[in-house]
Amino acid sequence: MIRKRRRLELRKTLFLLPNLITLSSIFCGFDSIRRSATAQSEDDFYRAALLIVFAMFFDTLDGRVARMTKTQSAFGLQIDSLADIVSFGVAPSMLVYQWTLHRFDLAGLLVSFIFTACGAVRLARFNVLSMGEAGKPTKPSKYIVGLPIPGAAGILVSIVVANHAAAGDIGGERYAPAILVTTTILSLLMVSTIRFRSFKDLRLNVRTVLFVAFAVGSSAVISTQLQPAFVLVWLLGFYVLLGIFESLWHLPARLRGLSRDSAPPPRVPPPA
Repeated sequence: MIRKRRRLELRKTLFLLPNLITLSSIFCGFDSIRRSATAQSEDDFYRAALLIVFAMFFDTLDGRVARMTKTQSAFGLQIDSLADIVSFGVAPSMLVYQWTLHRFDLAGLLVSFIFTACGAVRLARFNVLSMGEAGKPTKPSKYIVGLPIPGAAGILVSIVVANHAAAGDIGGERYAPAILVTTTILSLLMVSTIRFRSFKDLRLNVRTVLFVAFAVGSSAVISTQLQPAFVLVWLLGFYVLLGIFESLWHLPARLRGLSRDSAPPPRVPPPA
């Protein structure tokens, strides 16, 4: 009886562990919002961006811990999405608005809000597609529909981090229109039907080795030619371009499949 009770308590503890990690991600996003709202210098924006980076670390860790401890649940899926909208929706929107988009007044405010709104729609769609009949999360697939919200937030955050390394040049008025357009494009990619790789099926083969070698080699070039802080911008940007390229590459085959499905069935001649 005592042994069964200990097993039950251990099970409850394991169930709480990934959720506590998720709450840590929410705290990082919340503190990032606080710092962005009261930022007085580029260093303040840099610290707010780093907090979102920490939130990404916790977001990656909670899912792995849940799978290792076999404590995946519908509750975990929902609280993870709520954490994502705070840490990767509201926090980066506030960060980029306070950092540079406030120069565009109402347009900057709307673009910042659209990023959060598209992130919420993206997460809601992901939850619907990820839940099985019993409400529990299904096995991750090879592709994800729409740009994941951590990836979209990561691009904005990496630009702010690179700006700190560039002595604040990117955050000036000169690059503000580019940041506005980038934020708008990322918002649209989140609610698009473009499929992006989830990298859940990576295997050690020639293609994977070549892909990793290209990523490492190109990152080394970016690091030496520019600064190491620009490597993250390049890697996340390459991930987005890879998804767009693969979608365009498979578009003709999808169109042919749709045309075959929509074609009327052949007529059967009447019997003589």
